[in-house]
Amino acid sequence: MNAMALLRWLGLGLGVVSLGWAGCSVSDDPMGLAIGVARMDVTPEYPIRLTGYAARSDPSTGAAQRLWAKALAIGSDRQGARVLVTVDNCGVSRLIIDEVASRLERRAGLKRENFAVASSHTHSGPMVRGFAANIFVRDLTSEEALAIDRYTAELTDKLEAVVVAALKDRRSGTLHRGEGRVGFGANRRTAGGPVDPALSILVAKDTDGSVRVVVANYACHCTTLGHQINEHHGDWAGFAQEALEQDHPGAVAMITIGCGADSNPSPRGGEDFGMALAKAHGRALATEAGRVMAGELKPLPRLPLTAMRRFDLPFQALPTREEWEKRAKESGIVGYHARKNLARLDRGEALPTTLPYSVVAWRFGDGFSMVFLPGEVVVDYALRLKGDLPDDALWITAYANDVPCYIPSKRILKEGGYEAETSLWYYDRPARLAPETEDLIHGAVMELVRGPASGFK
Repeated sequence: MNAMALLRWLGLGLGVVSLGWAGCSVSDDPMGLAIGVARMDVTPEYPIRLTGYAARSDPSTGAAQRLWAKALAIGSDRQGARVLVTVDNCGVSRLIIDEVASRLERRAGLKRENFAVASSHTHSGPMVRGFAANIFVRDLTSEEALAIDRYTAELTDKLEAVVVAALKDRRSGTLHRGEGRVGFGANRRTAGGPVDPALSILVAKDTDGSVRVVVANYACHCTTLGHQINEHHGDWAGFAQEALEQDHPGAVAMITIGCGADSNPSPRGGEDFGMALAKAHGRALATEAGRVMAGELKPLPRLPLTAMRRFDLPFQALPTREEWEKRAKESGIVGYHARKNLARLDRGEALPTTLPYSVVAWRFGDGFSMVFLPGEVVVDYALRLKGDLPDDALWITAYANDVPCYIPSKRILKEGGYEAETSLWYYDRPARLAPETEDLIHGAVMELVRGPASGFK
């Protein structure tokens, strides 16, 4: 896709749809499942603004670690493949992911509900269109915009290519799961506050038992490195992938992030010691994953049933014009955000009153489901869902299929603060999300996990 084509589809609207369950529940391969994997370097070779921190003011100065897109494909063409992609980036937007999904449906017959893209949320990755438009608290220069448009187009092409490569790589294998615990994630709002310590592991093996793929999920921000680092880097998730691949030669390691929007790595640091801490956190995850893998993993002999729900999350009451005008006089993100919205009103544009959202679920049977949630989802969602489904094993990936903003819980909306409101200004959202947000998302997940063919009424 060239830059002009990119800009054309960046402005397209996406309809609200609801997709039903799809897929075959058994393998048609007597040797196991058809499994493929691929990886592709997505590190830009030119200066580009890194995203994640407003404090950075200059383009990147190089790469301290390579960034990757990796794809795991399971299932044959007859069954309908399921594909999970992980990307070392702060947030790959719905604009990019839905474009890739559309291409793959045309090219490979891949159904939308069978495709999920998970961002690692490293704060040392390149900016892409559709993610946190106000992060720099100023308009982009023409040079910055050109680099970001270029990378957005390149990443779109590479995400398509890595999926096609994984589909071509499929051969007979087996799939297994396990769970451990990791302790470096700490609640960043309240000392000793809630976190989700679960480390979920998905392992794909060849028919000879050798490990081909390790996917690990943990709920913690990728912010061990501070804003002083202005080079591309995968943070602790990048080091975890490297450590897992060192421990299992020939395997591809992938990391997804759980509901850790209000959890930070602990300890964490900047230029002086952040790199060593990120490496230590990555090693801790890989070591625990190895312990789990050395034990008795649970087989997953069937392809998952898959479903997707799209719906809207309501914002709270939008500021009046007078309130925007008052905010516009302030400095920093408050004034910048307000002036952008005043300009929209002056052009006759209506500010959005809802946020497009989606839930994707892959139900493997035997009480195990993978759930993919867009946005920076706080820990309350995982704890509530796991509490309401005590007999189920839930793998919840946030930052999936879009990163539109923070997704606060009712508790956090009541408490206020960064995750509830301030962060939404950087994401260019007009107001707080409404308190019913939590129940809408929770209800959609419950419906999908305990929906048709689940064995529950």
